[in-house]
Amino acid sequence: MENYPLLWRRSRPAKRAAGRPPRLSVDAVLAAAIRIADADGLEAASMARVAADLGVATMTLYTYVPSRADLIALMVDDVLLARELTASGKGWRERVALFAARTREMYLAHPWLTEVSLVRPPLGPGTMAEREFLIATMALAGVPAAAVNRAALAVTAYVYAFAREAGEDRRLSRASGQSTASWWQEHGDFWENWFDVEAYPAMTALWNAGGFDDEGQTAFDYGLALILDGIARSGIARSVE
Repeated sequence: MENYPLLWRRSRPAKRAAGRPPRLSVDAVLAAAIRIADADGLEAASMARVAADLGVATMTLYTYVPSRADLIALMVDDVLLARELTASGKGWRERVALFAARTREMYLAHPWLTEVSLVRPPLGPGTMAEREFLIATMALAGVPAAAVNRAALAVTAYVYAFAREAGEDRRLSRASGQSTASWWQEHGDFWENWFDVEAYPAMTALWNAGGFDDEGQTAFDYGLALILDGIARSGIARSVE
């Protein structure tokens, strides 16, 4: 069972008990945990490490966040919410572009997110804000009501796949001290000495045609445009029924 009072603490603040005010706050604990995870990875953001960073005993931390599982759920929901997915006045394609850009930025700023599964996300304000934003966006596109959720989930899955890949690249580069571009350069001899052009004729033909040149539209932009064009056609079909 998730700790809903903590996840929704800002919308339903708890009544403060009489006596000395608390030394810390849940928000202060989260800020420290996220700062540590951003710098050194999720494993580093242990209850003991966070407590030491805040200058308190580890057991003191448990009076604010009951467990590390709760801490991670709160961290995830906080960074989801920090995207500030509001786009009043923007068209639906612009809204999707905003969602894509801010989700990618989120993973680059917090590479530790790649170590967390969002298949069962924390049911907090961050998750709800994302779902509301995307469902409203698909409705704005004119998608039939029966398909709105499917369209929103399709966009979500596509955007998160690429955003997570960017975060994983950042995390691996930090951990190894080597960029992915440098890694590929280091393995350049593979193509000369090990790649069999006869065994992989499609790849070879594409290489000879210049199809692997990294120019123009990216794979992400290409795929997203195809998805949005399909969504647009769904909206048009509805309008002519």
